Amino acid sequence: MSINSALLAGVSGLVANSSALAAISDNIANVNTTSYKRNQVDFATMVTSQAVKGEYSAGGVQGVSKQLISQQGLIQSASSATDLAISGDGFFVVSTKGEGLTATDPREFTRAGAFAPDANGYLVNDAGLYLQGWPVQADGSFSVDPSDLSKLGAINVKNLGAAVQPTTSLGISANLDQTTPVSAAAATYNAATNSMAAFAATGTGTPPDAAPIELSVVDSMGATHKFALAFEKTSTPNTWNAEIYAVTPGDVSGAGPNGQIAAGVVAFDSNGSIDPANTTLFGPAGSPPTLTLGASGGTSPAWATSLGIAGQTLKVDLSQFTQLASASTVNSVSSDGAGVGNIVGVQVGADGVVSALFDNSQVRKIAQVAVATFPNSDGLQAANGNAYMATLPSGQMTLKAAGTGGAGKISPSSLEASTVDLSAEFTGLITTQKAYSASSKIITTADTMLDELINIIR
Repeated sequence: MSINSALLAGVSGLVANSSALAAISDNIANVNTTSYKRNQVDFATMVTSQAVKGEYSAGGVQGVSKQLISQQGLIQSASSATDLAISGDGFFVVSTKGEGLTATDPREFTRAGAFAPDANGYLVNDAGLYLQGWPVQADGSFSVDPSDLSKLGAINVKNLGAAVQPTTSLGISANLDQTTPVSAAAATYNAATNSMAAFAATGTGTPPDAAPIELSVVDSMGATHKFALAFEKTSTPNTWNAEIYAVTPGDVSGAGPNGQIAAGVVAFDSNGSIDPANTTLFGPAGSPPTLTLGASGGTSPAWATSLGIAGQTLKVDLSQFTQLASASTVNSVSSDGAGVGNIVGVQVGADGVVSALFDNSQVRKIAQVAVATFPNSDGLQAANGNAYMATLPSGQMTLKAAGTGGAGKISPSSLEASTVDLSAEFTGLITTQKAYSASSKIITTADTMLDELINIIR
């Protein structure tokens, strides 16, 4: 009868409001949980078949719970460089272990980006989930694949060893005094038998007309070697004999004696600027200004066999070299080389590229954080640790680099706040309590009416 349906409707109200209370309780408890997405219980009517004309049969209410995963939380600054937040769509790909990861190991997805290195150097968040990314390739690129999870690996920011940057380019800004007189030694100068390199090594060669310019070259092992660039003015206007030699002759097996690796002339035009077309220091006139040092034991000029190091090519920029009527001086010498450095920090870019910072000013790419997107992120299934698992309703996962293809950008030194609004939750708490009380009143009223019906026969 209708009274029985009223009882059942009251019971359904108690059940639905209990679910709503549980969702609100979860929300309030997680108000400070990083990237927590609030739960919500919506109510839907239940309609029963009205079989008897003139009588109404109550259907009650049903609670439908859902988590609003797609809502963006407020991005807040954090103190750690490895605290990450996603501004926009997407999730970090994470795993439950860092080492020995295989293609069959499950991956989960989260926006909880409070990552920090563990004892082994892997980035792991507060829930013990390891951040996944594409490891850097030998050429500095990343093998980004939209669907192949096996190409991802746990990101390690500690076990990287030391960093070395062999010198590949040298830049010299200097001036040679145009008024320098031609010395008597110019008449007897010979790069092979009476050189400036010999004068530096033994004091018996040709002295330079200006103080040699010292150049620092870092080899493939991180050791620093000193080279010198020396000049002697010739009787030909605007032309200087020039040599490059190792300050420690034993460092190289040179093209000439006493550590000499290059010899020729450096020419200037009538404006005092370098004249590459008539400069032969680096080979035939007009040759690119480069020096090639072969590997130890290789074709000369090369590094000494005892050093056991790789060969390298040095680009020499003399575009800021001048010959003017002022004192010979060196303004600056620049080099891109860096000796052995140890890791001192980590940085993450908006594109998700994780790089290690070394105390020799080198920056080495480690990996690129993968961002997973879903057609319907609200269809993901919640898992422990504020993570989610893919489901049929969520749709097919796609892996992207941050900031591409609709994926959100990564904000380093930031965390995403929860989407819980305490004022709204407390308001919901009050209305839910009142609705629960009202549903219980339905049951007590129906019970009273049934008592009256039973008492009719008394």
